[in-house]
Amino acid sequence: MVGLEFDANDPVRLTRFWAGVLGREVAADGVTLLAGAKTEFAIRFLPTGEAKTEPNQMHFDLTSESLEGQQQKVAKALELGGRHIDIGQTPDDGHVVLADPEGNEFCVIEPGNNFLADTAVIGALSSDGSQAVGYFWSEALGWPLVWDQDEETAIQSPEGGSKISWGGPPVRPKTGKNRLRLDLTPGVGGDQQAEVDRLVSLGAKLSETGPGEDGSIELTDPDGNEFSVLR
Repeated sequence: MVGLEFDANDPVRLTRFWAGVLGREVAADGVTLLAGAKTEFAIRFLPTGEAKTEPNQMHFDLTSESLEGQQQKVAKALELGGRHIDIGQTPDDGHVVLADPEGNEFCVIEPGNNFLADTAVIGALSSDGSQAVGYFWSEALGWPLVWDQDEETAIQSPEGGSKISWGGPPVRPKTGKNRLRLDLTPGVGGDQQAEVDRLVSLGAKLSETGPGEDGSIELTDPDGNEFSVLR
């Protein structure tokens, strides 16, 4: 199973923002968004004292079923504390670029986008990364490649749902810990160490941080992006 960790200076506020935008329920702990369907990601908002200083390595591309639906999603985000941002998009671009209350970038994509057809509300986790890291995650998750061209890659669960995509070179140099990270839960048998060993054999590296307070083990993928294997 795959989930997301999302660092936040104010986890409760960010949980409420994304619950409203995604139409998700909040778990009893107040900082976890439950998955709306089996093919969606649960999202945990974790406290951090670190300020956001650069674009995220990963951002959400949200889908729209109609132009009216796109406008409503944008309006909801703005009502909850989001804002418009400029990342170089042109007036002819159909997508709308926004940031959440802590400056985390995301896009609300126009209807009719073929790449995001038949996905989920989070159509894609759009990521900065190499072709090699796309191949790594395809093997790590057992998700087939659904795009592999000009060093750009994308994968998707065989059951459908959100895609994860990587834009290929140039890959922006990594200067700090990513605010959005993948969480993996060991599969059949639940053997955490066996899962860690498998991922290392595919090219992951153990982080120097040691086990987390919740017993999770942090690793990095071939591009140096952190992720965790939960207990």
